[in-house]
Amino acid sequence: MKVYFIGAGPGDPDLMTIKGMKTLSACPVVLYAGSLIPREVIASVEESAEAIYNTAEMNLDETTAVIEKAHLEGKDVARLQCGDPSLYGAIGEQIRRIEALDIDYEVIPGVSAVAASAALLRKELTLSGVSQTIIMTRYEGKTPFPERERLPALAKSGATLAIHLGVTKIHKIVEELMPHYGADCPVAVCYRSSWPDQDYVTGTLADIVQKVREKKFTLTSLILVGHVLDTDDFNDSYLYDKNQPNLFRKKQRAPKADKTLNENKD
Repeated sequence: MKVYFIGAGPGDPDLMTIKGMKTLSACPVVLYAGSLIPREVIASVEESAEAIYNTAEMNLDETTAVIEKAHLEGKDVARLQCGDPSLYGAIGEQIRRIEALDIDYEVIPGVSAVAASAALLRKELTLSGVSQTIIMTRYEGKTPFPERERLPALAKSGATLAIHLGVTKIHKIVEELMPHYGADCPVAVCYRSSWPDQDYVTGTLADIVQKVREKKFTLTSLILVGHVLDTDDFNDSYLYDKNQPNLFRKKQRAPKADKTLNENKD
């Protein structure tokens, strides 16, 4: 028996990995966060799974009890996590519980909300000469932050920021970022990226608060901040520069066809 923490992706069922979907299909017990994962993601196992639990209505003790019961019955468990399990997935506390119960587990990665939002915006978040660093963080709420990880400290880097769970505090976020990025710094707020009702708004630190309020975005929104969002002034990559020797590109070239094998086929 094994517990599989599966990255369900940002919402679109087609964005779950093949490995994740195969594993989900093979597990008789399924737990998924219904408030963050569309029911369509588990549509393929609605009839085949023996038991499906919506963990949005459960606490940690209750989900652990389901896993422990499945363990005693020798049944694999698919524990679906929105996006990628390693990012704000709260798998650490779940793993701590099942390790104490000596239950085997595996983590299967998924497409993150950051990746889905960049795709929605059709933007590259790492432009040469503009920004080569992305900082993924969240706005401080009930979870305490050390001083070195608070937004003003991170903003000193000038890196591209991906801020989770902060749209309801966007006015405070703007106040803390303005001194470091400037009023004209581009901002995008992406709502439910990859869901059927996905939406986004772009602007600058000077006007994004009003734009977000007009859109009435709440929860499930990602805030992206950085000059990569609105510039044509960046350098071409060295990777595809014909004048630059590049070992990485050479290694990626497809192997030459086996002439003998082709002749045998004829």
